[in-house]
Amino acid sequence: MAAPKIAVIGAGAWGTALACSSARAGADVTLWMRTPVPPGTRRLPRLPDVELPENVTITGEMPEDADLTLMVVPVQTLRTMGEKLRGNSPLIACCKGLEHDSSALPLTMLAETQPHRARGVLSGPNFAIEVAQGLPAAATVAAEDLDQARAFVGLLSTPAFRLYASDDPLGVQIASAAKNVIAIGAGIAIGAGLGENARAALITRAIAEIGRLSAAMGGRATTISGLSGLGDLILTCTGRGSRNYSLGLALGTGENLADILRHRSTVAEGVATAPALLRLAQRHGVDMPIVETVTGLLAGDFDPARARDLLLDRPPATE
Repeated sequence: MAAPKIAVIGAGAWGTALACSSARAGADVTLWMRTPVPPGTRRLPRLPDVELPENVTITGEMPEDADLTLMVVPVQTLRTMGEKLRGNSPLIACCKGLEHDSSALPLTMLAETQPHRARGVLSGPNFAIEVAQGLPAAATVAAEDLDQARAFVGLLSTPAFRLYASDDPLGVQIASAAKNVIAIGAGIAIGAGLGENARAALITRAIAEIGRLSAAMGGRATTISGLSGLGDLILTCTGRGSRNYSLGLALGTGENLADILRHRSTVAEGVATAPALLRLAQRHGVDMPIVETVTGLLAGDFDPARARDLLLDRPPATE
């Protein structure tokens, strides 16, 4: 039987990692990258210590012949890239966030740009470097059709990269988008010296916020307590390798957001997602005070000390 063909669109750290993992799953992988590299290149800029497997081919031409296409580009460019796709293979969104202007979820953008294709989403508590190195990791692959999600899992799973099928893509996407915003808040808490207790409380109450929004939009509470929800939230809010958490740390110590972004070559999706997520919550009548506070901090409306007061001064509530 011929090896499945998997196209990976985007050669950042996560795209490189998924290309490596897909190759270990036995697929012939085509890795599309925007910036040309010299022929014979087997190490890419975002993960320079990782050598690509032999069954990964780097290309600057948009792949057309594939059994499955992984979309691993920043959420803010997903719509544009979706419009450039060729072929008819199923698509899996492997990015986390919301479109800034429309608050659209990744699968919504793919449905609008590629309506004839089957779609799913992959998300979980995964740092790219560890997946690229083949260290143990787990994630959720969700599609509206559970059998479709299971088919995706069958193509992408390896002994080290354990995937779980789900038929709640909405809940997975909401959790994936919100965790980046909450991670910025967790970083601010630690950077501002508010302590570990404050971070633990923030993470825990964030689960309640995310669950409210997901339920209001038709998602399931069990998804928020799973890999793409609680699992990803814990990793992103505590791991120094998290771009959103490290950005929050810098903000908490008093650095200016514009200066932080100016000196970064990687994307912290939570910055663009925060206002989009807040608008989405308001549209559905859902109270998300942590998201609202982080959004205000990013907009420069107040400093971490004032943010602490805003959260602590809220009326007592039951859990």
